[in-house]
Amino acid sequence: MVTAPSPSSVRQAGKGHDVRAALVLVIAVLLLGPAGAVSPAAAQGQMPPPSQPPAQAPARTSSPLATNPFLGGVPTGDATSDSLSLSIVDAISRALEHNLGVLQAEQSVGRARGVRWRALSGLLPTVTGRVAETRQQVNLAAFGFPLPPGVPSVVGPFNVFDARVYLTQSVLDLHALNDARAEAHNVLAAQFSYKSARDLVVLVAANAYLQALASSSRAESARAQVQTAQAIYNQAVDLQAGGIVAGIEVLRAEVQLSTEQQRATATRNDFEKAKLQLAHLIGLPLGQSFTLVDELPTVPAPEMTLEQALDRAYETRPDYHAATERVRAAEAARAAIAGEALPALRVNANYGDIGLSIPNSHGTFSVVGALDVPIFQGGRTRGRLLEADADLRDRRAQAADLKATIYYGIRTAFLDLQASGEQLQVATRARELAAAELTQARDRFAAGVASNIEVVQAQEAVAVANEQYISALYLYNVGKAVLAHGLGVAEDALRQYLGGSR
Repeated sequence: MVTAPSPSSVRQAGKGHDVRAALVLVIAVLLLGPAGAVSPAAAQGQMPPPSQPPAQAPARTSSPLATNPFLGGVPTGDATSDSLSLSIVDAISRALEHNLGVLQAEQSVGRARGVRWRALSGLLPTVTGRVAETRQQVNLAAFGFPLPPGVPSVVGPFNVFDARVYLTQSVLDLHALNDARAEAHNVLAAQFSYKSARDLVVLVAANAYLQALASSSRAESARAQVQTAQAIYNQAVDLQAGGIVAGIEVLRAEVQLSTEQQRATATRNDFEKAKLQLAHLIGLPLGQSFTLVDELPTVPAPEMTLEQALDRAYETRPDYHAATERVRAAEAARAAIAGEALPALRVNANYGDIGLSIPNSHGTFSVVGALDVPIFQGGRTRGRLLEADADLRDRRAQAADLKATIYYGIRTAFLDLQASGEQLQVATRARELAAAELTQARDRFAAGVASNIEVVQAQEAVAVANEQYISALYLYNVGKAVLAHGLGVAEDALRQYLGGSR
């Protein structure tokens, strides 16, 4: 009876693919939250443990990957015929320049500055000029002028020339003053959100590159397994021809060879799709071919205690600073609404020449100081204050939630980094033992003291051990990137350890 690879071993070998898909989904939902705050799942960098059965990855048509700006990019330049050699530093640097999420965050800063200038217009003087030449005819009787007998009621036609400059200046307006303060805080929040978006793109680009490298390693491992299976099949054929083994051994080796070929095709396809995803989010020219640099620079894990990491995160996380600036903006916006119920002092002035013609014009001016006192607004101000109070409570709740998210995210990152480091050590040793087991099983089969069932099982053990090693190495590298992002130093770490620019 032919012994096929067990379903559990096949699932185990494909586990890394599903874990990888789940990790991509986690990165996909790292969207900036309300007005730029990073979502809790993003800050925590949650990852499914390899020991648990992974969930089925969602279909591409219904996945949030299709609408997440941080997984998209603006293609720049023309594709070349030469293959581009792409390192992880190159990938991150291109993502910082061409990733759609970063570009949108940068435009948000420009929009916030525009809104602030509109708010400042309520405090700055408004100066306009007007030159008019009028020809008119007036019926004085229509205005009720008592005219003596014989005096015509219709005057004109005659010309009036008027050249004048108008000035409007707010002297005391608490509404406009606090409105400008609120928009200044919103500009700072947008700038912090832009910095947070750049840190997030560093994490996303690093994850995509590491995912592509892991897919490449899986494809290489699968090709090696095909070569091993082919050698075992040839060995079985030779042993059968010499009358040492039965035909079932050849059939079993052929089934194993077919299984390994299918696995190699699947891993090669996964690798090509991972490269496409990477090319998309870093904005490579459409159709540009590229290869990955296998050598990864060594990035040490931050050496600090949990308390030190939390203090640093609260001090440096741009999304946390953005949240606090939005609280201040909401406070100023409420004060601006309250200022609508208070008196406002303004000055209106104009100066110009007026006359029947330019040579006969004379200079005139007018200066008016006005104190506007709101008396009754029909509950408009009260209604806006209620809305502002709700917005202020919501901003404070978001800031408090983000602070808690940072705390739990840092703790989770420490746990994940420690666990993935231990898994990497175990997986490294397991891969060495699996390779030794396969060598011994092949020797026993060649000596005729064992069937190739042992060889098939040993080969499956090698495939599983390689998968576990690749997954552990990937998780360990991603864990360091997630911790750097949690500390708010992802882009700084790029410059310090990888030599990246910008």
